[in-house]
Amino acid sequence: MLRRLARCIGQYRVFAVVTPLLMLGEAAIECLMPFIIANLINDINAGCDMEKIVKNGVVLLILAFCSMAFGGSAGFTAARASSGFAKNLRRELFGRVQEFSFENIDRFSSASLVTRMTTDVTNVQMSFMMIIRGAIRSPLMLIFSVIMGFYMGGPLAGTFVVVIPVLVTGLLIIAKKAMPTFRAVFRKYDRLNQSIEENVMAMRTVKGFVREDYEKEKFGDAAEDIRRDFTRAEQIVAWNNPLMQICLYFNMVFIMLVGSRIIVSTRGADINVGQLSAMLTYGVQILMSLMMLSMLYVMITISAESVRRIGEVLEEKSALTNPENPVTEIRDGSVDFEGVSFKYSAAADKYALEDVTLHIRSGETVGIIGGTGSSKSTLIQLIPRLYDATVGCVKLGGRDVRDYDLTALRNSVAVVLQKNMLFSGTIKENLRWGKADATDEEMEEACRLAQAHDFITAFPDGYDTRIEQGGTNVSGGQKQRLCIARALLKRPKVLILDDSTSAVDTKTDALIRKGFAEYIPQTTKIIIAQRAASVEHADKIIVLDGGRVSAVGTHDELMKTSVIYREVYEQQTKGGVSDAK
Repeated sequence: MLRRLARCIGQYRVFAVVTPLLMLGEAAIECLMPFIIANLINDINAGCDMEKIVKNGVVLLILAFCSMAFGGSAGFTAARASSGFAKNLRRELFGRVQEFSFENIDRFSSASLVTRMTTDVTNVQMSFMMIIRGAIRSPLMLIFSVIMGFYMGGPLAGTFVVVIPVLVTGLLIIAKKAMPTFRAVFRKYDRLNQSIEENVMAMRTVKGFVREDYEKEKFGDAAEDIRRDFTRAEQIVAWNNPLMQICLYFNMVFIMLVGSRIIVSTRGADINVGQLSAMLTYGVQILMSLMMLSMLYVMITISAESVRRIGEVLEEKSALTNPENPVTEIRDGSVDFEGVSFKYSAAADKYALEDVTLHIRSGETVGIIGGTGSSKSTLIQLIPRLYDATVGCVKLGGRDVRDYDLTALRNSVAVVLQKNMLFSGTIKENLRWGKADATDEEMEEACRLAQAHDFITAFPDGYDTRIEQGGTNVSGGQKQRLCIARALLKRPKVLILDDSTSAVDTKTDALIRKGFAEYIPQTTKIIIAQRAASVEHADKIIVLDGGRVSAVGTHDELMKTSVIYREVYEQQTKGGVSDAK
């Protein structure tokens, strides 16, 4: 997984390599400066002239500017490397999700996928930036400071032997205590994002049922749960600073007391004032390095959970893949279901579809009707391989759909759902999802056939009218007609309407069906409908009941042979003449 993440550094690899080198330069200079200061103090103590003091002062000033240059440059390169890494990682995650089948997406909630591409990637980005900066600088500072401390302080540096293990042990205990709480927070982030997503998507329902207070309370509870966990974790991590301060001041007091006594008793023979000053500085550097390493450890441990969650997405195998030598040409729009049974999960006890055998000729208009939960939508989702049949096979153009290239297959099958999506952008941009290079004339023709042209031209900006996110600025019927027009532009082999005229009146519905017959006579048209009038004139009508095919025939045949169809038709027409006639 780490190797896969490392590949996401990509074109920013140079910045990632240069950053540690710059940090190396900064650490070396910062460890050298106390040594020069110590020598300067000793020279002053010995009564050196002003020229030597100025000379050493200039050297220290140059070193300070060099350290600042190294540190500033490292900050720039680290930011470029980490932000570029995060960009590439998000792009790979998003690309991977685009390859998922519905089965894969069902395994992850959409809220969880959003959290993984935002919060989790941000955690990994921060950890990566701290690694290329702190993971080099802090250990080097620690090593250099310890070496220089023993070199300058001799036996006085023995304080480090006591302080360092105490601080390291304390920091590790604090990090170990905090980690389980940090890990739990990520799962709660998923639930928080899910609450937001559901609320935004169902805003009309929330307001319609006056449930704003309930939603606020639900969101508040989720946010409070995260706050409690973060507070608990931060309270534990907050012990870092007191522990650091205790060790720091213990080190300073010990060095000053013992060092001063040695200086006085030996008259500076064993340790002088300059060495004492250097020891104090190196002690602070050692402890600060350990503190930075502890923060790095905490961040890496937090991001380890994010890496695991990201890895789950990257390593998820799509349930639908292309065969080794996929077929790219689809002969016609004939559709065959041969002994098909299907369930959404291998662990499911019951099949959603069971023992379905159907034969639809190319160019036919086929209606599908049935009660709620009869698996009408499930049936048509097997044609473009949104799912694969569990048992049996589905054929298009005489070949198993699993033999086709997925892109070629889905370009040949257009599905218009009852709740199809429009995207932010103009009407033209939405229509061109059906055909990227569609001309204005082609779009207008498709919209006329979908009965959308009149309401589009009534907008001040016509086809350049901007559609808001989710199509919230158009009515349900207008949205459905735009989606039908978008599908028509594909000129598909098979056009599937999944109750996609439910929001239009019966007259408009009849005009749309008439347009299909004239515009795409060779295209197989499969219409799922709740209204019997929408499928009454189809070449054949399929009646589904409980995931099984109950009856197949024309309207007249089913009125005689299918109790289910006859009851639906008579209830809707109330014994009168169909509105569609």
